[in-house]
Amino acid sequence: MTLSVFLELVEFKAKTASILPFFIGICYSWYNYQSIHLGYVLLYFAAMLIFNMAVDILDNYNDYHHATEVHDYKEKTNIIGREQLSVKLVFWLMVSMITLSALMGIGLAIVVGWPLFWMGLYCYLVGIFYSSGPRPLSSLPLGEFFSGFTMGFMISLICVYLNAYQVFEWNVATIGSIFLVSLPNTLWIANLMLANNICDLDEDEKNNRYTLVHYLGKPQALRLFAVMNILAFVAILAAVVLDIAPWSVVLTFLAAPFVWQQTKRLMEKQVKRETFICAVRILAVGAFVQVITFALGLIL
Repeated sequence: MTLSVFLELVEFKAKTASILPFFIGICYSWYNYQSIHLGYVLLYFAAMLIFNMAVDILDNYNDYHHATEVHDYKEKTNIIGREQLSVKLVFWLMVSMITLSALMGIGLAIVVGWPLFWMGLYCYLVGIFYSSGPRPLSSLPLGEFFSGFTMGFMISLICVYLNAYQVFEWNVATIGSIFLVSLPNTLWIANLMLANNICDLDEDEKNNRYTLVHYLGKPQALRLFAVMNILAFVAILAAVVLDIAPWSVVLTFLAAPFVWQQTKRLMEKQVKRETFICAVRILAVGAFVQVITFALGLIL
C-alpha cells in the first residue's frame, strides 16, 4: 500500500472537521483558563487523529462489504476494490489503529481523571456505529446531530478538559460556554451531513435509508441548512458579547458573504458532484477564520 493510497483510504483530506474543533478548544483553554498542558493535548491530538482515520477506514470497509453487484461501485469506486487492497490487511490496520488510539486515551484518562474516559467512550461508540450495525447512525434522522455534536462539540470539550482538568467545573455555565464557542463548528459539521443527504435523497430512499431529509422534505432541509449557517454567526457574536471569546472573533463575519454565496449555490442546485462541495467550503473557511481570529485575540 503506497502512501497516497493510505491517505485516500483514511480520507486525510477531510480532517478539517476534527482538526479545527481541536484548535478552538486550545484557544478557548488559553483565553478562559490561561492553561495549556502541551504534552497531554499533543497525545490527545494524535489519538484523535488516529481514531478519526480508523473510522474512515471502517466506513470504506463497510461500504465495500455492503456494495451490491448491481453497479461497479465495489470494483471501480471504493478504494479497497479499486486499488485491489487486501481486505484482511485493511481490517487489521483498522483494528490496530482503533486499539492504539484507545490505549492512548485510557492512559490519558488514568492521569487526568475518568471524565475523559466516559467522554472518549461516547465518541468511540458514535464513531464505530456511525457506519456499522444493522441501522448505522448515518442512516437515521439523528445522523446530523451525532456527527455535529460529536466532532464539533466533544472534540473541543475534551481539549478544554485536558488543559484545565485540575480546576474544571462540571456545571451548566462551563459546559454552556464551551458549547457556545464550539457551536459554529457543530452546525457546520452537521451541515456537511445534511448537504450530503440532500444530494443523496433519491438514492437513500431507494436503499431504505430514511435520513432527516426524508422526513423534512428537500425544501425544508435546504431551509434548515441556511438557518444553521445563520445560527453559526449568531453564536460567534454571542460568545464575544458574553466575553468567552475575544473581540477579534467578530472578524469571522468577514467570511459571511462567502458562506451566503455557497449556501445560495446549494439551494439553487443539489447535485453531489457539483454543489456538495459548498458545505465543505463553508466548514473549511468558516472554521478556519474563527480559529485565526480567536488566536489573533490571544496575541493582541
